Amino acid sequence: MELVDERKAGRLLAVEDRRVVGFIAYFVLAAEPHALVAVHTVVEPGHEGRGIGGELVKGFYAMAEGEGVPVVPLCPYAAAWAGRHPELAPEAPAAVVAAARAQLEQDADLW
Repeated sequence: MELVDERKAGRLLAVEDRRVVGFIAYFVLAAEPHALVAVHTVVEPGHEGRGIGGELVKGFYAMAEGEGVPVVPLCPYAAAWAGRHPELAPEAPAAVVAAARAQLEQDADLW
């Protein structure tokens, strides 16, 4: 499985045999400090139970770390994964989380 970042579309794709088997919908926080905000994690039907969602979230945190920005896991699945893996998923500052929630409320198209 390969992870492919489609930044303009706001999707981190899980691709297997040239087919998308899952994705994280996300946006980049406009306010400083920037952050990657996970809004929804999807595993396509027939691919559940194989760890794809966890690999997506793990890859999302790794991508953010590489960019030097925090992750705000507004997606319940991503938040639960982060709670189980605090060594891989540092908590974003409260002000960044508040800014991410505000941006999502102001622009429903981000979801």
